[in-house]
Amino acid sequence: MHTHSHGEGHAHSHRAQTVLTLSALATLAYVALAFVMGMRAHSLALMSEAGHNLTDFLALGLTWLGVYLQNKPPTARKTFGYHRAGVLAALANVLSLFVITALIVAEAIHRLRAPGPVATTPMLWVGVVGLLMNSAIALLLEGGRGDVNIRAAFVHMLGDALATALVIFAALVIARTGLVVVDPLLSLVIAGLILTSGWGIFRETLNILLEGTPVGVSAQQVAADLAEVAGVRAVHDLHIWSLGSQAHALSAHVQIEDIPPSASEEIRKALCALLAERYQIRHATLQFEHTVCEGCAMAEERRQGH
Repeated sequence: MHTHSHGEGHAHSHRAQTVLTLSALATLAYVALAFVMGMRAHSLALMSEAGHNLTDFLALGLTWLGVYLQNKPPTARKTFGYHRAGVLAALANVLSLFVITALIVAEAIHRLRAPGPVATTPMLWVGVVGLLMNSAIALLLEGGRGDVNIRAAFVHMLGDALATALVIFAALVIARTGLVVVDPLLSLVIAGLILTSGWGIFRETLNILLEGTPVGVSAQQVAADLAEVAGVRAVHDLHIWSLGSQAHALSAHVQIEDIPPSASEEIRKALCALLAERYQIRHATLQFEHTVCEGCAMAEERRQGH
C-alpha cells in the first residue's frame, strides 16, 4: 500500500524551489557586494566572506536540484522515483561544509601566527547586510526542515547568519581595541559550530544511503505493534529503510490463519493504517502466510546458530 498526496507534495516542492531560487539570487548579489568592497578596502576578511558565500550559492543550487529531482514521478527504470537525489544533494552540501571548515581553520591558524590589519568599517557594514540576508533565507527555509536536503541548506544558512554576526562583533571589538587576534579566534568558534551542526546531517544521509532503519524507529517495536493487530499470529523477516528523508518503506512476512485472501483484506488494511499513522510508513509490502516459510526458517536457524 502506498498512499500520499501528490498535490500537497508538488505545492511544497514548488514553494521550496521558489524560496531556493530567490535565496540563491540574493546570495549571488551579496557575493558581488562583498568582493567589490573587499577589493576597494583591501580587506582579506571581506574577500574570504565573498568566497564563503559563493559556496553558499552553489549549495543552494544543489539543494534546488535535489528538490526538483526527488519530486519527479517514478518511471519504469526508477520505480521508487528520485527520492535519493535529495539525499545525495544533502550529502554533497554537508561535505562542502566540512571543506569550508577546514579552510577556515587553516586561515585562522595562519592569522594567529601572522596577524595583519583589518579594515573594520566595510567589514562591519557588509557584515550587517550579510546577517540580514542569511537570517531571512534561513527563516524561509525553516519550514522545510523535515526534508534532510532542505535542512542541510537551512543549517548552512543559519551557520552563515551566525558567522556574519560574529564578523560584526569582531569588527566592533577590533575598531575599539585594535586586537586583530579576535578575528581568527572567532573563526575557530564558527568552525566548531559548523562541524557540530553538520555532523548530524552527515550521519542521517549515510544512514539513508546504507538503507538503515529510519532515525527514531525501532524495528523490534514495529514488529511487536504489527503482531498485536487482530488476526496476526507473528511477524518476521521485517525490513525498514528510507527512500528519502521523508519517505520510508517496509517489507515483512506476516503469519495469519489459513483464510482466503478476501478475508485477509481487513488485516492488511489494519496493518497499513497502523504503519501510516504511527510510523509514517506509507509504502509497505506485506507477504501473508499461514506457516513460517522454509527460507525464513532456515535463515532464523543460521542466525541462532551464530
